[in-house]
Amino acid sequence: MKNTQHISRRHFLRQARNLSLGMGAVLAGPNIFLNETRAATGENPSELVRVGFIATGGRGMQNMQYFLRKKSVAAVCDCDSSMLAKGQQAVIKAQGKEVSAYSDYRKLLEDKSVDAVVISTPDHWHALPAIHACQAGKDVYCEKPLTLFIDEGKAMVKAVRENKRILQTGSQQRSDPRFRTAVEMVRSGKIGKIHTVKVGITTVNWDSKLDDVKDSDPPPELDYNMWLGPAPYRPYNRARVHYFFRFFWDYSGGQMTNWGAHHLDIAHWGMDMDNSGPVEITGQARYDEKKRFEVPVWSLIHYKYPNGVQVILEQGAKMGTTFIGEKGVIYVNRGVLKMGATEKEEDLDDIPPMKDSDIKLVYISNDHYGNWLECIKTRKDPICNVEIGHRTATACHLGNIAARTGKKITWDPVKEVITDPSLAHWTTKAYRPPWKLPV
Repeated sequence: MKNTQHISRRHFLRQARNLSLGMGAVLAGPNIFLNETRAATGENPSELVRVGFIATGGRGMQNMQYFLRKKSVAAVCDCDSSMLAKGQQAVIKAQGKEVSAYSDYRKLLEDKSVDAVVISTPDHWHALPAIHACQAGKDVYCEKPLTLFIDEGKAMVKAVRENKRILQTGSQQRSDPRFRTAVEMVRSGKIGKIHTVKVGITTVNWDSKLDDVKDSDPPPELDYNMWLGPAPYRPYNRARVHYFFRFFWDYSGGQMTNWGAHHLDIAHWGMDMDNSGPVEITGQARYDEKKRFEVPVWSLIHYKYPNGVQVILEQGAKMGTTFIGEKGVIYVNRGVLKMGATEKEEDLDDIPPMKDSDIKLVYISNDHYGNWLECIKTRKDPICNVEIGHRTATACHLGNIAARTGKKITWDPVKEVITDPSLAHWTTKAYRPPWKLPV
């Protein structure tokens, strides 16, 4: 496999010219730039966290905006040189200087000017860069879901804890006052003992323009071998890369791991199950009749938790998380917080988020990125640490396993194993050589 380092100057310059950059790819003296940046932002040079970005596509660019405002982007990396050039252009525009640009994340991790990394890759590229970053002494912000399969999460937890790193999972709903209020009210008994939680996630947002796309050679700007990484080799097809990777099992788990990772996460938080997980899972699913993609177009998953609460996740139902207790119902979604006597829409009234001073039972964060940066300095755990991200992803994966096998999954949340030996192999997945998952 090609061990790419800095992308070639000629190739990057060509991309840069196409984007009207008019400049080279890599700054010769990034430390000079960083010292200037710290002075410009008024921060003590010893306090600014210098961040490298692994993947600068759609979500990567969204994540980068916060750090560009702080002028704390120290390096960018992407195996697609057109995406890399856009990332570099954004840094130039916001920070006024070039920073190092890499096509291989391992070279970024060797960069001494980088203190921490933000990982915004496709899901199958979350675990290895995060683990390698921890081993390189870098702190990590990693997009959800943390993993492609359960055993990756175990390895990530081990890497974070053994290397004493700070990892924030990109489950930003934990830093939203409406979700925090819902969890505080549930835990404080506002609606009595919880017996059911309903989770609604969206269906597949496939683009019909991709219906008849054929395999082809990869575009010259994409290092396709690096994009695949540990995933099985398949011929390049543009319907399987960039945003649409999430609808194929080699790279993701569909909307279950995309949106389920958000709303199941809130269910865990409200049930106080961050350190546990379901014990029984059953599921059913329907798939695309045209077989354009692999993940379900609809699924219905039933989870039973150790505290007796039943969680019902339905793909295609109303988005959000609904807590149902003996005395009432609390429903929360982005921009929405309601409480009432029943699940009926007419019985639910809008309620305002609680003041931070009234929050007594849950972790308070109003800035997900800022919480991560503060914890890098204090070395305390962030609001969505590696164990939380791993447990939430595990519940998503177990839901997919139940739906795909059509069998009841019995899970031991303490030992983190499927107790049926015939199904135990679903927790892991082989990597394509030479990539290996540290254990």
